[in-house]
Amino acid sequence: MKRPTINLTEAERLGRFLIGSVGVVSGLILLGAASGVVVVVLEALLILAGLDLIVTGALGHCPLYRKLGYMPRSLRRPT
Repeated sequence: MKRPTINLTEAERLGRFLIGSVGVVSGLILLGAASGVVVVVLEALLILAGLDLIVTGALGHCPLYRKLGYMPRSLRRPT
């Protein structure tokens, strides 16, 4: 399996990892006090979004950036 190209800056990678971690931890804490089905679904979505941020931050690759053709200026190769 080929590793995807890095299309996130170091600062963005760190930010995604930290915000994703906060989302996962917050979702798990809130899930313990959940009372309704809608609340549980929303908290599960918070956890999944946090996991997505952690994975994209750890890999350094954002599939949406690739699909849109976006590359941060600092990562562009001179042509």
